[in-house]
Amino acid sequence: MSKTILVTGSSGLIGSEVCTYFSQELGYAIHGIDNNQRAVFFGPQGDTRWNQKRLSQKLSNFHHHEIDIRNRPQVLDLLKTLKPNAIVHAAAQPSHDRAAKIPFDDFDTNAGGTLNLLEAARQHAPDAPFIHMSTNKVYGDAPNRIPLVEHKTRYDFADSTYQNGIPESFTIDQSKHSLFGASKVAGDVMVQEYGRYFGMPTCCLRGGCLTGPNHAGVELHGFLSYLVKANVEEREYKIFGYQGKQVRDNIHSFDVARFMSAFADAPRSGEVYNIGGGKKNSCSILEAFQIVERLTSKPMRHKYSAENRIGDHICYYSDLRKMKSHYPDWEITFTLDEILAQIVKARQSPQS
Repeated sequence: MSKTILVTGSSGLIGSEVCTYFSQELGYAIHGIDNNQRAVFFGPQGDTRWNQKRLSQKLSNFHHHEIDIRNRPQVLDLLKTLKPNAIVHAAAQPSHDRAAKIPFDDFDTNAGGTLNLLEAARQHAPDAPFIHMSTNKVYGDAPNRIPLVEHKTRYDFADSTYQNGIPESFTIDQSKHSLFGASKVAGDVMVQEYGRYFGMPTCCLRGGCLTGPNHAGVELHGFLSYLVKANVEEREYKIFGYQGKQVRDNIHSFDVARFMSAFADAPRSGEVYNIGGGKKNSCSILEAFQIVERLTSKPMRHKYSAENRIGDHICYYSDLRKMKSHYPDWEITFTLDEILAQIVKARQSPQS
């Protein structure tokens, strides 16, 4: 009998990649939870039904569950029935800008929904590795206190302590998170606590910019995906502060799924990992413009607002050394240029 994995947010970028990877590479039976809440949060441009349909057509062992993770009885009933061998929790309200307008929806989803899943797992699948897709926004704007050096197209850390990026030991306290960051902190800490208090195999993956060709990027969430969309459709892209020199590290969703597989094979309790592209896959907005313009031969139309987003990082890339020390066979397989080339190709196809 094949193993079973439960994936929340299964129609989203990470969720759909996990469904595909665990099905095609590992032979798992896939059970996905998704109620297209992204369309509620972001409108029609955030709709992910197309991805749900794609999974249903592509994966013969995919089972869709139209469940809101805020619905505690339904979550408990599903876990009681399935008793999965692994759980990947990728469902979330993902925008720190949007969270300020819907604070209850944001917290109930990111904190309450996570607790619902954890408790259901404790009752019905306590030995199943529980992999939580957290965010680097749990660090708030504390990374902005690190001394920076300004270059022509980007900022970088001036302190050699962070030459490899932000480590998991970095403080999450005494900083401005945005309401989204705060709700994700609550879920993140709860996942750690269920690991430590109950001895469950859990981990939090504090993601940088997670991306890939199946990302339904919108202005408030989805850096590279939305940037490419704006370029291909010749829309005006708005830069929020820092002269467009703010830096993010970018990781392909396939490499995230590969790490989740590694953790599921050799789980630990209450772990935390900063998962991203690292320094090699980092870029500023200005640098992303240059790469995309080269790929599409279209100029990047943009305007500038001196007002930065609340809690936004000026420079952030993940220190991957802890991940690689615990799972030495895992590594980044997609370069930044390869990631952007895939996104451009997907955006230029008729299906997009």
